Amino acid sequence: MAKSIEVKDLDIYYGNFLAVEGVNVGIKARSVTAFIGPSGCGKSTVLRSLNRMHEVIPGARVEGEVVVDGQSLYDSSVDPVAVRREIGMVFQRPNPFPTMSIYENVLAGNRLNAKKLKKADADATVERALKSANLWNEVKDRLNKPGMDLSGGQQQRLCIARAIAVRPQVLLMDEPCSALDPISTSAIEDLIHELKTEYTIVIVTHNMQQAARVSDDTGFFNLKAVGEPGRLMEFNSTNKMFSNPDNESTEAYVSGRFG
Repeated sequence: MAKSIEVKDLDIYYGNFLAVEGVNVGIKARSVTAFIGPSGCGKSTVLRSLNRMHEVIPGARVEGEVVVDGQSLYDSSVDPVAVRREIGMVFQRPNPFPTMSIYENVLAGNRLNAKKLKKADADATVERALKSANLWNEVKDRLNKPGMDLSGGQQQRLCIARAIAVRPQVLLMDEPCSALDPISTSAIEDLIHELKTEYTIVIVTHNMQQAARVSDDTGFFNLKAVGEPGRLMEFNSTNKMFSNPDNESTEAYVSGRFG
């Protein structure tokens, strides 16, 4: 059951440095939300705060709230590991575990969560996840081969399969296509379209066309000057953002006049 996310008055710090200030945004369930904006404006920082990956960095902390389906993720009673199980993450560069087979890569999250699976259940989990990631037909005859043997685009789909094998509610993607060729990028974009029927997806991208193609809603981040905190300047439906944005700086960015 995909879940909605409500971000309220979110400030994100690295030590004493305020990196992102005052983010308020509602992310709809079963939709794709894109975060766009120039480098260093806090897009990925906000993305990582949505599953408490941000605080893995020493000295990093947040103020404000991230509420998923009525539950405040930063409540003292909430286990960050449980949060990351519900809210999966796919990173910029494909990162299959190098010593593991394709099969074991898919199951890595389940194993990490100390889930003991019978062989039949493990097989079913691997097949379901790889089919969901549109990779099954390409790898079903070599599941015991290393994940690193796959092409870059296949490795990224393997990482998506690994993320969805634990049945998360939300999938975060941090520039998932930036290291890929156009054909692999197209395959990942098609996959994102299919996955949003089951998952709430938030994607950070530097590619304007990609944001326009894959997302339902778009948030534009920017900062006034170097050393200033990043801010969410505008959040709207993707159609509006790219055709008639409310904010002048959004229009300048999406039309290529800066950034």
